[in-house]
Amino acid sequence: MFERVLVANRGEIAVRVTRALHELGVEAVAVFSTADRDALHVELADQAVCIGPPAATESYLRISNVVAAAETTGCDAVHPGYGFLAENAEFGRACEANDLVFIGPPSDVLERMGDKVRAKEAMRAAGVPVVPGSDGAAGLDALRAAAVDAGFPVLLKAAAGGGGKGMRVVGSEEELDGAFAAASAEAEAAFGDGSLYVEKLVSPARHVEIQVLCDSAGGVLTLGERECSIQRRHQKLVEESPSAALDATTREAMEATVARACEAIGYRNAGTFEFLVGPDGSFYFIEVNCRLQVEHPVSELVTGIDIVREQIRIAAGEALSATGRAPRRGHAIEIRINAEDPARGFLPAPGAITRLELPLGPGVRVDTAVRRGSEIAPYYDSLIAKLVVWHETRDTAIARAERALRELSIEGIPTTRDFALDILASQAFRSGEYSTSTLGELEDRLPSLAPA
Repeated sequence: MFERVLVANRGEIAVRVTRALHELGVEAVAVFSTADRDALHVELADQAVCIGPPAATESYLRISNVVAAAETTGCDAVHPGYGFLAENAEFGRACEANDLVFIGPPSDVLERMGDKVRAKEAMRAAGVPVVPGSDGAAGLDALRAAAVDAGFPVLLKAAAGGGGKGMRVVGSEEELDGAFAAASAEAEAAFGDGSLYVEKLVSPARHVEIQVLCDSAGGVLTLGERECSIQRRHQKLVEESPSAALDATTREAMEATVARACEAIGYRNAGTFEFLVGPDGSFYFIEVNCRLQVEHPVSELVTGIDIVREQIRIAAGEALSATGRAPRRGHAIEIRINAEDPARGFLPAPGAITRLELPLGPGVRVDTAVRRGSEIAPYYDSLIAKLVVWHETRDTAIARAERALRELSIEGIPTTRDFALDILASQAFRSGEYSTSTLGELEDRLPSLAPA
């Protein structure tokens, strides 16, 4: 096992990783920008190193600064958390070049899977079903031919990134020229690469992902699925497991497909394979997230497996204690609470938290890095906390989530708490028969978004 690990992140995930390291008897070294000098992750760490000013590009995204912090503090390894440098192949190589173990997949896997086109090719070669569309990034004429062949409507998507940037729904061939220009410009601005590819639009679709752990000996453990279809502008808001969209046969097929893909691409450590599931139960590969996911606690609660602990153990050369399909029990739901103002189009709402009361009780977990008096800085993601609940059945888990949300009190800044309560109360969510488009269809009818 490692003696000392650098946690190359901030916020709740840095706190989460630090706690896992301490439980394993490993020292944790924090990095922080000047804006995060008084942050909880800095306080909990055994050592802390300032790596730059508030802007992420000058601190948390500056590879040389992060690696130097690990070297000067005598770290054995680096845990990247999620976001920032977590899926950056250059960062993985920099760690390897400086004798630091990168707690994640090998850099060559990061590079291949980070390119959506190459990832799709690798999945197709491994026998994983992929959405019909272009073979890769292409110019307008080639994409037009691929779109006509796949059949409209289609999705134009950025080859170099995600999060909804550089993405456009195209309903007909006549719309393609304008959509191509707009999506390419947006992708260029967001990722420095305006190249696009096209996929058949699966609608209505469910967004379902499979959590996996892989060790260096070739062992693969799948931890079931997470339903992620409650999204706003392609950003996940509520996740749950198991998914109401899957029957036992489809679940087994998806997990077997992911296990086969992991073996084919030489995957190692924790990862998530994302799929679109059609109304007929057919499923199609979207992408691999070569890192820990924000919503990983959902899988932890239904399996009893500490995914972060397993990440560290695998990186230290230990084998998985079990392979195949992890047993799971009950139902888990995660709700993201963001510092955003629903009444103003979900604008980020930085500021100081003047009062904070977190929910307690059986089956309730809150992952957060904020306390009363904490400042939500304008430089980073607006996530305040993740409220996660577990109960034996979906109905009882929903009831527990509603109770916990009502107990949650955050004052000083607007939050999405009431919006989350509206989602859980909606008939679409309660029925389990929702899709990736449901929230957009509901938004103008939710009480939390009604004009004052």
